[in-house]
Amino acid sequence: MLALLLLASAAANAKYDDYIHAVEAKQTAWNWSEKVRNGRVVVEPANKAGDIDVGGALIHDWIGSVFIPGTTLDKVLSFLQDYDIHEKYYAPEVLKSHLVSHEGDQWKISFRLVQNKVVKVVLDVDQTVMYRSVSPTRVYETGVATRIVEASGKDHGYLWRLNTFVRLEEKDGGVYMESRAVSLSRTPPFGLGWLFNPIVRSLPSESLTRQLTATRKAVLSR
Repeated sequence: MLALLLLASAAANAKYDDYIHAVEAKQTAWNWSEKVRNGRVVVEPANKAGDIDVGGALIHDWIGSVFIPGTTLDKVLSFLQDYDIHEKYYAPEVLKSHLVSHEGDQWKISFRLVQNKVVKVVLDVDQTVMYRSVSPTRVYETGVATRIVEASGKDHGYLWRLNTFVRLEEKDGGVYMESRAVSLSRTPPFGLGWLFNPIVRSLPSESLTRQLTATRKAVLSR
């Protein structure tokens, strides 16, 4: 059974890598929704279902957008790159946040993520984030989780992989922010869907909504 599980995990990781390569290769146009200009936070699946079954695992892919009025690109970047204070603004989902190192356009961070869905899940995550300026008013940010472990020491498969893609554009008297989160989690074991589904299927979209809402609130309060 363990050998079969490891084989399925290896195959799922390979399919996840292929998926990420496809996401990185395809750059869509900067086209902001009228909905976010009217103050809404819009979060939608990047594919029809939001989840893709890759055999023993699920790929989750969600995109969210928000408009932060009356601010500048520099101010938004100043907040996003101040990782030591993120626990204050993203609580209670982010329990701890810490900048490990910073060199040039690369930032290495660690944070503790907490989710309460049927059961309490606590994850320690290390992430490498890269910023790339594409124009005086536009910036790309990409992040890849280099380590994800459950604080309990067990591996239930709630979150195996995580890649993030953020686009920022200063325009219309504020800053547009688009955040895309792609993650990999274990397929719920037979008979335990009631336990796993509220966590692995709803967590990506709900987490992205909270992140964008909190970011707008934080930037406007500083």
